[in-house]
Amino acid sequence: MVQNYETRYECHHHDVLVVGAGGAGLRAAIEASAQGLSVGLVCKSLLGKAHTVMAEGGVAAAMANVDGEDGWQTHFKDTMHGGKFLNNWRMAQIHAQESPDRIRELERWGAVFDRTESGKILQRPFGGHTYRRLCHVGDHTGLELIRTLQDKGVHSGMDVYMEATITHLLMDNGRIAGAFGYWRESGRFIVFSAKTVILATGGIGKAYSVTSNSWEYTADGHAAAYRVGAELIDMEFVQFHPTGMVWPNGVKGLLITEAVRGEGGQLTNSEGERFMKNVDPKRMELSTRDIVAKAIYREVKEGRGSPHGGVFLDISHRGAEFIKKKLPGMYRQLLEFADVDITKGPMEVGPTTHYTMGGLRVEADSAQTTVPGLFACGEVAAGMHGANRLGGNSLSDLLVFGRRAGIGAADYIRQNPGVPVIRDEDVDAAARELITPFEQENGENPYELHRELQTMMQAKVGIVRQEADLQSALTDLQGLAERARRVSVQGSRQFNTAWHLAIDLGSMILASQAVAHCALQRQESRGGHTRLDHEGYNDYWARHNSTVRQENGDMRIGVSELPQMPEELAKLFEEAV
Repeated sequence: MVQNYETRYECHHHDVLVVGAGGAGLRAAIEASAQGLSVGLVCKSLLGKAHTVMAEGGVAAAMANVDGEDGWQTHFKDTMHGGKFLNNWRMAQIHAQESPDRIRELERWGAVFDRTESGKILQRPFGGHTYRRLCHVGDHTGLELIRTLQDKGVHSGMDVYMEATITHLLMDNGRIAGAFGYWRESGRFIVFSAKTVILATGGIGKAYSVTSNSWEYTADGHAAAYRVGAELIDMEFVQFHPTGMVWPNGVKGLLITEAVRGEGGQLTNSEGERFMKNVDPKRMELSTRDIVAKAIYREVKEGRGSPHGGVFLDISHRGAEFIKKKLPGMYRQLLEFADVDITKGPMEVGPTTHYTMGGLRVEADSAQTTVPGLFACGEVAAGMHGANRLGGNSLSDLLVFGRRAGIGAADYIRQNPGVPVIRDEDVDAAARELITPFEQENGENPYELHRELQTMMQAKVGIVRQEADLQSALTDLQGLAERARRVSVQGSRQFNTAWHLAIDLGSMILASQAVAHCALQRQESRGGHTRLDHEGYNDYWARHNSTVRQENGDMRIGVSELPQMPEELAKLFEEAV
C-alpha cells in the first residue's frame, strides 16, 4: 500500500540502508549484498571521498609475515593494553582473530600491498604494537583500501546515493523503519524505508578547532541514534593524535601519519632533546598515542616547544631516497601544500583531534545497537578501542566489524519478518524541522556558532581537563544549544552550505554535551581522557563504562559495569607478567 508521504517526497525502499560510505560502510554494504539483500548506500560526499583515505600508515593484523612470533593473542593483548582495559574484550578478541582473514580477502579483491623480499605482505612497526604488524601500501594504505572496497562494492548490485545527508532515523513501534534526509545539491528531501539501518557515519571531530577530520565529521550518526533511544558509551574518550601540523597555518591540524615515527622519525623539543626518553624510554616515539600526545603537551606547556606551539618531528636523517620510497604521499603533500621538505629538515607538530573512541553501544558479535534493527560499525561504534585506539587498528576494525554488521543485519531480517511502516507525521515533522532556519529572520549565524563551539571545546574539553572548565563548558553548551534553535539562513535550499551547517550544528552540540558530561563524571585520567584534578587511574572507573541516553527529553549520564573477561583470556595477561 502506498503511504501518503510517498506521494509528496522522493522515496526509496531497501532491505538494508547503510549510512556512510567509508571503509566500514562499504564493507557492511558488500556483506549485506552478498547475503542476497537489497542494499542502499548513502554517502554524505562523493563515493570514494571517505575519511578512511586519511588512514595512511597501515592496517593492523597479526599476519606474522615479518615477525614470526606474532599472533592474535599478542594483538589482543596489545589492543587491551592500549585501551587501558576499558575495551569490550569480546570485540578486541574478534578483531584480533579475524583481521588476518580480512586482509587476505582484500588482497583477493585486488588490493596491492607492499611486499617482503619473499613476496609476503610487508608489515611495519607502529606505536603500541609489540611486533611489526601494519600491512601497508607506502603511506596511502587507506586510499588503496577504499579503492578496493569501492571496486568490489559497485559490482555487488547495491544502489549508491551520493551527496545526501541523513538527518533523522524513522521508527515503527520501537524498531527501525528507515531514514529521512536531503540531497545536498538540490536541497530536496528524501525518504528511505528499510528493514534495517547500518550507521557508519564516523566521528565528531569538527566540534573542535584543531582537527585532522574533514567537513563530514559532524556527529550525524551519534545524534540521530541517540534521538531514537540508542545508548552511547565512553564519550569522554576523544583521541588527540600526537602529530598534527601546527605550522604553517594553512595546514594546521593536518595529520602526520604515525608511519613517519614507525620509519624512524624522532621527536625533539626546542633544546634538541628527544624528550620521549623521559616518558617511555623503551618505546620512545612508538609509545601509544595518548602518552606521546600528553608528552608533547607537557613540553610546550613547560616552555620547551617549537616557535609555533608544537615540537619538532624529523625524519630527514633517513635520507631523501628512503623517505620518497616509504612516505611518498607525505613527502609530496607537505612539499606542495606547506612548502615543507621533510627530506631536508623537521616539521613542527602537536596534538590534533583525530578519533572518537566513544560512540554507540553495540553487541560484539552482531554490531547491533540497543535499538532493534539499528546497527553500527567503524568510528561511530564504541567498545573496541576502550580508552585509547592503537594506530592501524581502525582500518582492521572497519573491515572486521563492517562485515559483521552486514551479517548481523541479514540475520535480523531473517528473524524479524515483515516490513516496518513509516508514519506520515514523522516524515512531516522531520521536514518541518529542517525548513525552520529559513523561516527565522535575524537569527543566529551558523558559522559564528560553529566557530564558538570549536573554540570552546578546544579550550575546555581538550587534551587536558578539569572540573571548573568542564562545568563552564556545559553552561556554554546549553547556551549554544538554545542559540542553535534560533539559527537562520537565507536563500534557497539549493547547495546552501549555511543551511547544511545549521543542520549539522545540532548534532555537534549534542555530541559535545555527551563528551563534556562524561568527562566531568569520570574522575580519573585514562587513555584519551586526562583530568588535571584527578591524575592517575581509579579502581572504580577501571570497571565501568560511562553511559549516555535520552530519557523524557533529557540527557541522562550513568555507568555500566564492564563485561568480565573469561578466564582463558585473562590468563594471557598473567603469562605476560
